[in-house]
Amino acid sequence: MTTSSTRLPRVRASELAGRGWLNTGGKDVTLADLRGKVVVLDFWTFCCINCLHVLDELRELEERHRDVLVIIGVHSPKFVHEADPVAIAAAVERYEVHHPVLDDPELVTWQAYTARAWPTLVVVDPEGYVVAQMAGEGHAHAVEALVEELVAEHEAKGTLHRGSGPYVQPQPQPSTLRFPAKAVELPGGNLLVADAGHHALTELAADGETLVRRVGSGERGLVDGGPDEARFSEPNGLCLVPEELRERLGYDVLVADTVNHALRGVRLVDGHVTTVAGTGEQYMVGAVDNVRPADGSGAAPVESGVGDVWPARGVKLSSPWDVAWSPEAGTFVVAMAGNHTLWAFDAVAGTVTYLAGTMNEGLLDGAPGDSWFAQPSGLSVAADGRIWLADAETSAVRWVDPTDASVTTVVGTGLFDFGHRDGSADQALFQHPLGVAALPDGSVLVADTYNGALRRWTPGTDGAPGEVTTLATDLAEPSGLVLPAGDADHVLVVESAAHRLTRVPLPAGATGEHVDGGAHRTQRPVTEVPGGELTLDVVFTPAPGQKLDTRWGPSTSLRVSSTPPGLLLDGAGDDVDLTRTLRIDPAVGEGVLHVTARAASCDADESIEHPACHLAAQDWGVPVRVVDGAPDVLTLPLLG
Repeated sequence: MTTSSTRLPRVRASELAGRGWLNTGGKDVTLADLRGKVVVLDFWTFCCINCLHVLDELRELEERHRDVLVIIGVHSPKFVHEADPVAIAAAVERYEVHHPVLDDPELVTWQAYTARAWPTLVVVDPEGYVVAQMAGEGHAHAVEALVEELVAEHEAKGTLHRGSGPYVQPQPQPSTLRFPAKAVELPGGNLLVADAGHHALTELAADGETLVRRVGSGERGLVDGGPDEARFSEPNGLCLVPEELRERLGYDVLVADTVNHALRGVRLVDGHVTTVAGTGEQYMVGAVDNVRPADGSGAAPVESGVGDVWPARGVKLSSPWDVAWSPEAGTFVVAMAGNHTLWAFDAVAGTVTYLAGTMNEGLLDGAPGDSWFAQPSGLSVAADGRIWLADAETSAVRWVDPTDASVTTVVGTGLFDFGHRDGSADQALFQHPLGVAALPDGSVLVADTYNGALRRWTPGTDGAPGEVTTLATDLAEPSGLVLPAGDADHVLVVESAAHRLTRVPLPAGATGEHVDGGAHRTQRPVTEVPGGELTLDVVFTPAPGQKLDTRWGPSTSLRVSSTPPGLLLDGAGDDVDLTRTLRIDPAVGEGVLHVTARAASCDADESIEHPACHLAAQDWGVPVRVVDGAPDVLTLPLLG
């Protein structure tokens, strides 16, 4: 295991180069402008749930240290749509990014700092030297400890300058909706919208425009109560509670309150909001405190995986993005985007069940304990009971059998392939879809978010893969779909980036047209590796004042696989050591190494009775190419 010093050798930080800047009042920012401040570079892309988690982790840190700390977002896109400057500006506004953001569409600054994963954090000291690099989530405590150490050091040296930084707050325009996510039709015809940008639910009249009321104060937070005092944080999914359960449960609508990592129940008669699942904290894969022990002890409960059942208010959730009622299963299904799984919420019993997925990010069909998802973000239950889902990061449309939770993909190939291509479903491509709606005829509408399109999958016959067509284009990040009762000729599309609901006609037979906008592949620098032995070294050094946490067993874990599987002749699988020897097959030539690393640390002070635990975690997908004479060590900094 790597145990090198937290501080890297003194290396000058590279200049910040890109297409332009946001949140600076139109001014460019140079490293010279930042001299005297502690600088954290946050390499992110707005599709990435882990990046959004890091934005939330850094909010309080940013506010506490704003006079000495400058966070710079470096937006390095994965999808083609994310390179659109208008889309980037919208994302910065949507996610309330309160620091300067460098637009880096060609990944120039990304490469200069040798970033290999979203998200990556780089800490630069007040004299302009890189002092730490870390990938993944769970680093807020480590960053704060390092910031405090650097502030003390450079204040003593006289090289710290207190005062405001280059951030200039933009002025958003008022609107009825602000980055709405999804919507449902209420009894009586009104529409309830998850108004994510307003941190509230907004009820509109049946025309989709007239404001009826808001549920939620509009302030970000997790507060239960009446409509004026309740608080949400970027709510996304909505689902009507079955009529026969509403009186018993005391609420009519279930809400996926994404950034609060919670499910909330809303009573329509008076707008009262109640938290019904989640603790308000994020489930961290591999952490020992994800579930609150039923007996109140400090012992870590056993988590075995798919099939586990936990008290709904005693378990942490991870960015629930959508919810749907499954009559066959008799539960609500939850798209748990934050850890790439599906869960089930039994509202009557007050429990949640880990339904499907391994918590690995990717695309793999089959039994629930073997399947892989990648930010499942949209759900719809068909008349035949199938649970359809939009698997955003794999640009895939998939379905789950409600009887055994097995998973089948109808469109999509993996994390790095996307586009806008119609035709046979085995060749069709989407780009980061966030919504689906099952039609009565067995076909499925898809809110193809980053293509700005409404698409339709039609099942094939006699084992054929089916067909994909395009019904509408030029939509602004469609993220949700509503099929109005009594109107089979239209669909309501939630145009998130246009802050509105749009009624779109369904063509006769909803057949649509064929579009071929081309295929794309995520472009990232390829790492050259030798054929034969390759040492994989994941660097993790506990933050100042921390030590490796071995109270509940090994403090680290490492999982390695590859695409194609034959790329790795040896070294795949799980172990606890963060250093491993891999053997690369030169005959395969190229592919992607999938690396998942986790490390737990805790307070090193022996006098602390209950030391705080901090879990750092990251999934890397490293494109590699076999080249003779290439370096035989691949170093990935988890924290170092």
